[in-house]
Amino acid sequence: MSVGTKAVGAARRVEQRIARYAWYRPHFTCPFCGYSGPFASDIALTGRRPNAQCPQCWCSERHRTQAQVMDRLAERHDFSTLSILHLSPEQFLADRFRKEFGTYTSANYDPRPDIDMQIDLTSCDEIPDDSFDVVFASHVFEHIPDDKAAARNVQRILKPSGFAVLPVPIVCRSTVEFPRVVETEYGHVRGPGPDYFDRFRDLFEIELFTSEDLDDANQVWVYENRTRYPTKWAPYRTPSAGKRHMDMVPVLTPRS
Repeated sequence: MSVGTKAVGAARRVEQRIARYAWYRPHFTCPFCGYSGPFASDIALTGRRPNAQCPQCWCSERHRTQAQVMDRLAERHDFSTLSILHLSPEQFLADRFRKEFGTYTSANYDPRPDIDMQIDLTSCDEIPDDSFDVVFASHVFEHIPDDKAAARNVQRILKPSGFAVLPVPIVCRSTVEFPRVVETEYGHVRGPGPDYFDRFRDLFEIELFTSEDLDDANQVWVYENRTRYPTKWAPYRTPSAGKRHMDMVPVLTPRS
């Protein structure tokens, strides 16, 4: 573990302890653990990311945004009758999906003791066509160089009546393809913008949910000073104005 990683971890632990007593900060409610009060800041690639995390369960903006979108989708579909493939599962939503869906299958690119299968989404012939009603992959596609191949496989393994939820971090004004894998940016190969999902419109009908569409009581915006991009940690990201940025969750339905 590097000195930098240790320092970030220590800063997060301090913030987690003190945040709930910072009553001058805006108050929010966590949809996972039920905590209500000030949220904690996190460390971002540009410095500090205010109001980012619940100081009790430590969920982030993306988890709360995705939870609200899944609430909306649960009003349209009976999840108890559906099968879901959950890629690169994070515990916040994995626990919920295991309870809600009729069949739950977890998968990851790298081996993990807590998953059901190890797959490469760009080459997963071992999964038959029309296998799942739902594919959920949060912050996965920004790590995949051949994301179009991954999208084609998602379409293939989805049932015709199914849907995929494939959010990525929206960090640039328009999508930037990196010339290399940026390890200091969590291994990303691109910086997605709001236009990112357009590249999949030949495969899917796409419905986009943004922070503007959701209940801000759960704090579903990303607070970050992105005028500081690029940085040595994120050398290919482009700057954008403002200190509050929307998150985005796409729901993709296969085209017939």
